[in-house]
Amino acid sequence: MKIEEYLEKLPSNILNGEDVQLSDKSFKEIFEFVNLSKNDIFYHLGCGNEKGIEIAVKEFKVKKAVGIDNNSEKIEKAKRDLEDKNIQAELICQNIEGVNFSDATVILFWFTDENVINQMMEKFEKLKSEIKIVTVWGPLPDCIPNKVNFPYIINKTPLKKASNMQEQLLAVFGVKCVDFVTAWEFAERYTKSLGTSEVKNDRFLTIIQTLTIWINAKKLGVACGDEIPESIKTYINIMKMHFDIDFEYLLDK
Repeated sequence: MKIEEYLEKLPSNILNGEDVQLSDKSFKEIFEFVNLSKNDIFYHLGCGNEKGIEIAVKEFKVKKAVGIDNNSEKIEKAKRDLEDKNIQAELICQNIEGVNFSDATVILFWFTDENVINQMMEKFEKLKSEIKIVTVWGPLPDCIPNKVNFPYIINKTPLKKASNMQEQLLAVFGVKCVDFVTAWEFAERYTKSLGTSEVKNDRFLTIIQTLTIWINAKKLGVACGDEIPESIKTYINIMKMHFDIDFEYLLDK
């Protein structure tokens, strides 16, 4: 089956990131990367549980922390957990599109739904200057990141627009062209940021992400060299033979 067909068979809550939670280690890496401090007002859009908010308050001493999520069960449990730990923060059950976060200095935003992203981009573009918006895996659409520690990316307002996708991709990876080693390294960083405990699943996800990164680079004309690397051919064959997942057709597009 084509990779798109495989992804369509996965539960929607996995594809849209609803049930994917960053590890405590990843939250700490993000907060250190963005230099979160006692002077910051932190918003976690799509917070799920309370972990990010808790770490921001307890370890990084932010002035204010607000978590937003439209899942009422998760928000209610998160509120109870924070109360039990005597942590002062604000948790709101609401769609993020309707939230006023104009006082934010740091925003963590990790969504894959294009409709949500497009609506939020309109709000981000109206924010005051020097607001840091942290994303995971990819930058904000059509934007050049201000700082990258992949898979964590900072876009700062006012947002800087990329002239094309090639410029954006190379800015994210910090290279002149994308080879297999770059694709694997960055895919592995993303997999580790998810903090799963299943090593086999981690490797499977890393292979899929590696192929996705390299093939996209090839299609955009920013892969290194004209030939397909042997490692890419090998993993395409592994996906086809052992998992019946086809990537090869993408090379013909």
